[in-house]
Amino acid sequence: MGLPHFSWQRRDLNPRPKAYETVYQLRLLNDLGVTEIAELSNLSKSYVSQVKHGNRPPSKRLLEALAGQGTKTERDYLSLFLRSRQAMAVTLATLKFYQSKLGRFLSEVNADKAQRQDIETFLLKFENLGNRHAYYRAIKTFYNWREESFELPNPIKHLKAPRLDKLILPSLTREQVACLIDQVDSDRDRAVIAMFTESGLRLTELVNVRPQDLDWETGTVRVMGKGRKEALAPLGKTTRKYIRRWLNEFQPNGGNIWGLERWGVVSMLRRLRLSTGLPCNPHTFRRTFACLLRKAGLDVMTIKDLGRWESLEMVQRYTRSVTFSDSLRFYKAPLS
Repeated sequence: MGLPHFSWQRRDLNPRPKAYETVYQLRLLNDLGVTEIAELSNLSKSYVSQVKHGNRPPSKRLLEALAGQGTKTERDYLSLFLRSRQAMAVTLATLKFYQSKLGRFLSEVNADKAQRQDIETFLLKFENLGNRHAYYRAIKTFYNWREESFELPNPIKHLKAPRLDKLILPSLTREQVACLIDQVDSDRDRAVIAMFTESGLRLTELVNVRPQDLDWETGTVRVMGKGRKEALAPLGKTTRKYIRRWLNEFQPNGGNIWGLERWGVVSMLRRLRLSTGLPCNPHTFRRTFACLLRKAGLDVMTIKDLGRWESLEMVQRYTRSVTFSDSLRFYKAPLS
């Protein structure tokens, strides 16, 4: 019997009735590189490339080679999972998070045999609730991917997330931000602090800002956010003032507007924290962005849209330091 012609692109990764057309084999065709597949199957790179692009069906020999690869690779879930995250263009920090958390989980728990109670037992090892919750998120994402990719049972599907303490995380006041701006000695660093505070940018978003991303007329900046989603963020007056000053003395020449990368921004903020004693990191500034808007009377939905958060719950978590007294200033009695 000849093999049916089909396109195995990602949109077609549904199980086929034929035994040799397994979801796993098709997944490997997606996830492995041309050279890796050619070496596994002893077939030419040209042929493998045509198969990967959907121009030719996979031969029986190729499918058998991938099936044999399953005995040593199918359970190497970590590398396959990380490769899937790379395909989604997640940040290096996110990859390291999954590598650390899942690496430990998969080294201690058999992913194929694990039941809900096995995962609960593993999570209870961690007394710190934040750490326990981080492991839960990583494991849940992994099993959701595994279920979708290989159509295997998902033992964590009905396991509720560990409860987190509702901590009030630090944010800065307007006066403290002004103090930080006064402490630095360059318009570039002043612009960085102002943009963090007025735009609510994440670190990766900020370090990737290029001159063409700035729209002076609308007061917005175009950023590439989480999941490679392009979005707009507000560009405040103070930020615009310091960026204009900085660009008068610095020519980006095709790069970002700062002339330094991620580590340079982190180092500058670390020095500032040591010299002032104030919390200085991108997450603190992002919380400050949300809290200052909340104290200015903006509703949670508007803050969510301006800060590009995916849920109202995240905004509420970031603005937990806003007090009843802060909100009372905007209260208008319904009958008065």
